[in-house]
Amino acid sequence: MIGMVLAAGWGSRLAPLTDELPKTLLEVDGDRTILDVAIGNLRSVGLDEIVVVTGFRHDVLADRRPALERDHGVRIELLHNPKALEWNNCYSLWCAREHFARGVLMANGDTVHPASVEETLLAARGDGDLVIAVDQEHELADEEMKVQVSPEGLLTRITKQMDPAAAAGEYIGVTLIEPHAADALAAALQATFERDPQLYYEDGFQELADRGGRVRIAPIGVVDWVEVDDHADLARAREVACRC
Repeated sequence: MIGMVLAAGWGSRLAPLTDELPKTLLEVDGDRTILDVAIGNLRSVGLDEIVVVTGFRHDVLADRRPALERDHGVRIELLHNPKALEWNNCYSLWCAREHFARGVLMANGDTVHPASVEETLLAARGDGDLVIAVDQEHELADEEMKVQVSPEGLLTRITKQMDPAAAAGEYIGVTLIEPHAADALAAALQATFERDPQLYYEDGFQELADRGGRVRIAPIGVVDWVEVDDHADLARAREVACRC
């Protein structure tokens, strides 16, 4: 199994900090960046091969790669998404499809969370095609990526366009892809971005589930985490990162 970080986004709401820097390289704990936290989490569960999907300012990430490899004791492959500033992240994940058959533990490059999330996903492996990390503890609002779940713990719906009262929790941007699901997931992602290139990879997960795929949820318990979209999120991430 390998680790993967989706880090192609620009982060326009974090300007001017992201005028020349991908938001995954924003510092959240001293000189530790969001990407450092993500790679550190993957390394802590035994993964030493990491694929980072890049887009905006790929050159900056390429310059940082030697230091990241040295600091974390990992080997990093950078995979450039040439459409990162045009299309949404469904295409970013599809760009990495050749790695799915190795088994992938994937994290969004703008999410700060502790390694207990990765540990939870690995412990939840079983008969699923994917395992997704879900926060069932905090209060939901309109912007969260919300999920509905069957009595068997399988995903039935994932979308931001859901009444929070009808949701079972929020997907936090960390997923385990089982090797046997590689072709089915790649096909579902492709069908999704071909339908609309502005769709999210979570819409691809929905497509997979609609095709009969088994997307299992893993509740993460009471965990401090944050998705960094704006300056307020970044301030919160700096509080969370110092405890990760």
